[in-house]
Amino acid sequence: MSDILMPKATAVWLVDNTSLSFEQIADFCGLHPLEVRGIADGEVARDIRGADPIGNGQLTREELDRAQANPDYRMKAQVSRHAELLKPAKKAPRYTPVSRRQDRPDAIAWFLRHHPEVTDAQISKILGTTKATIEQVRNRTHWNAANIKPVDPVTLGLVGQLELDGLVKKAAEKKAKDDAKRGITPEDPTLRPASEAGQFEPEVEAEEEEDFRAPRGDLKAEDVFGKSSGYVDEEDEE
Repeated sequence: MSDILMPKATAVWLVDNTSLSFEQIADFCGLHPLEVRGIADGEVARDIRGADPIGNGQLTREELDRAQANPDYRMKAQVSRHAELLKPAKKAPRYTPVSRRQDRPDAIAWFLRHHPEVTDAQISKILGTTKATIEQVRNRTHWNAANIKPVDPVTLGLVGQLELDGLVKKAAEKKAKDDAKRGITPEDPTLRPASEAGQFEPEVEAEEEEDFRAPRGDLKAEDVFGKSSGYVDEEDEE
């Protein structure tokens, strides 16, 4: 017998709409006969609305008629269409083309250098590699260690940018929570709150501007244009 959805709601409907025995309903719904009797007496599942097992595809009309004609018959549940739709879809294991498998050590090295907060399990899952390979790249015991260089896995075509961003964000949030539990607070000496930083005052520029605008005294034409050379054009004399 298959497990059915909403067994108590189904039992309520069968009690109200069929002539099945308590034992038949209990066997079909996976309940105790006394519990079904309590539903019939109104002592159990008072506020539960009945669910039609025929309407939701868990029971056929022929199966119900056969059970009502024979008290010793036990109904067999059908696979519910709704139950199939509610089943979580299993993700297929990540497949990496053969032509790109040699690029995975470079992507592993990139994670180890730029995002140490990402765990080996996360790297293994997103790249489709093994923890042993990650450990070999980390310890430089990989057979091709001399040629391994950190390369962005998006550039290598191993993962998508959105998937990578989501992984890095998730790992950073987890690390922040773990640090908070241990009492470690992130500190950045290069940044200070605005209240501590105060207002920027360009003192040097102000002094230079004051020097430039300081009074220079009475200026003469010679100070601006230079002294006359004393040359006089002959035409001007005439």
